[in-house]
Amino acid sequence: MERLIDKFGRQISYLRLAVTDRCNLRCQYCMPAHGIDIVDRKELLTFKEMYRITRVLSELGVNKVRLTGGEPFVRKDFDKFLEMLSFNDLLDEINITTNGALISKHIAKLEALNIGTINLSIDSLNRENFAKITRRDVFEDVYRTLEILEKSTLQLKLNAVVQSEVNTHELLDFIELTKHKKIEVRFIEEMPFNGTGQRVTKENWNYTKIISHINKHYKNITPIDSHRSSTSKNFKIDGYQGSFGIIPAFTRTICNDCNRIRITATGMFKNCLFDEGVFNVRDFIRQGASNDDLKQLFLSIVKEKPENGFIAEANRKRNKKVSESMSTIGG
Repeated sequence: MERLIDKFGRQISYLRLAVTDRCNLRCQYCMPAHGIDIVDRKELLTFKEMYRITRVLSELGVNKVRLTGGEPFVRKDFDKFLEMLSFNDLLDEINITTNGALISKHIAKLEALNIGTINLSIDSLNRENFAKITRRDVFEDVYRTLEILEKSTLQLKLNAVVQSEVNTHELLDFIELTKHKKIEVRFIEEMPFNGTGQRVTKENWNYTKIISHINKHYKNITPIDSHRSSTSKNFKIDGYQGSFGIIPAFTRTICNDCNRIRITATGMFKNCLFDEGVFNVRDFIRQGASNDDLKQLFLSIVKEKPENGFIAEANRKRNKKVSESMSTIGG
């Protein structure tokens, strides 16, 4: 079997696939208050096209897929697509990233389909602050989802984007959640993918500052060995059931072992979060490409994967300033 291997010898085994650019929240770090210019539905990949792309990639060694958005559960019949995807016997993991506002009625079905990890995006444990961040008053729904997921057979991770002067005072509250709950909290460095560009702040809450802040309050922290391509550096408080980790997404110290590619909801293939997209797979398919054509395309594109996110950003041609919405890119 041919494998997706870039010129640095990294084997690609993980696809992040956005199923929509639409979202029911308006998080400050993701998009402007007025939202984004969503694309016409005919420009979105169909579920059949998504399945085909995923199947071809899995025949090239991709065995893990994470479905993102926007918000995946905003898209009609997303649960039916999950059923379709579950028939791909070459996938070891099907995971989902969600904001939790719409997922609760689907949890039993997700368990039946053996979905792996649910990454629940929740940036505040306070209702008022949550509403300020998301511009929507749905905290009670999201927290109820958290509690249901924690008791389910699904693995639960909480994603919290650390925003200076917004939620940094809640970091320890998130860690305390892991005391009695078997969940994994992930603190994510804030990135400039909000439709406007990087915010100007007084403090830079990067990996170093986050872990330093936590170390001041806990003396019994144990590092956890993570697999080579893990995006987070993980830790556990002795005696706590869960764990926490930090994802240095903006400082980009995790690039050396990157095994990921992205495909946006409109079919744009991205070798790196920070590149501007290298090829539109949707158009290629709709022009009549065969599966063999797709394989050769993917093999050649991955060879151009940059060494790290800084190089990907420097190579941007159409728009040097990174300012897209994360909802457009795909979570």
